[in-house]
Amino acid sequence: MNDFREKFFKGVTYVAALFSIVFLFAIILSIFFEGVPLFKTYNFFTFLGGLAWHPTSEPADYGILTLIVGSFVTTIGALIIAIPLGLGSAIFIAEIAPPKLKEVLKPVIELLAGIPSVIYGLFGMAFLAPFITKLFHIDTGLNIFSASIILGIMCVPIISSMSEDAITNVSISLREASFALGANKWETIVKVIVPAAKSGIIGSIILGFGRAIGETMVVLMVAGGAPMIPQSIFSPTRTMTATIAGEMGECVLGSNHYYSLYAIGIVLFVITFATNLLTEVFILKKRGDR
Repeated sequence: MNDFREKFFKGVTYVAALFSIVFLFAIILSIFFEGVPLFKTYNFFTFLGGLAWHPTSEPADYGILTLIVGSFVTTIGALIIAIPLGLGSAIFIAEIAPPKLKEVLKPVIELLAGIPSVIYGLFGMAFLAPFITKLFHIDTGLNIFSASIILGIMCVPIISSMSEDAITNVSISLREASFALGANKWETIVKVIVPAAKSGIIGSIILGFGRAIGETMVVLMVAGGAPMIPQSIFSPTRTMTATIAGEMGECVLGSNHYYSLYAIGIVLFVITFATNLLTEVFILKKRGDR
């Protein structure tokens, strides 16, 4: 009976893993199948390097450089906010906080990851954007700065959780050796523990990057939606994800506009795939260092 249960469980897990791989390749093939036809009539390098995104004009322009820049600018802004908060909270939880406070703080921070992104977007539109408008006396609070703040808050749980795990898994012998050599608590954290956990920390930052650049609702609602090269952090912008979400329902099936949105999906897929690949490399390196 036990042998049957074991074989049944192995069979179920094997089928589940197989279906996961099949669905992944099906998604990849569908994106490429729908996106590649654009380049039969539109130059690939003009698509990547063009500054004009006017898919409904005559003649149409499908340049996505402004969208790529918008995606990276908001993502970098989010990481500038998320890295200090995420890494700082991870260090505090793992090394400084008393056990009772740690039991409260860690679930609260991880709870942020469970809030739907549309709720973050509504908060950004209803409260943060008007506050930014009044604070800096600008025309609109729907801009890179506001979007980066919201995205940064969304990335904090990922960076904090993974960094805290990496710091906690640092060998106790390293801590004891540091204290034995006369280092205080702060010196031990900065010069011993954090460097020893750097692979996991860097992996968490890369994963946070992937989370931010792939986010849709927040940038669609808060970033301003202007497809142009931003002149400052208070300029509105549009990202690749927001363009796909905002225009897919309006385009004609089988048109170049339709194909161009899938082509944006290809670019976004390549970026996120490279991000996840880098994360796996750092995680494997982390395991190899143990």
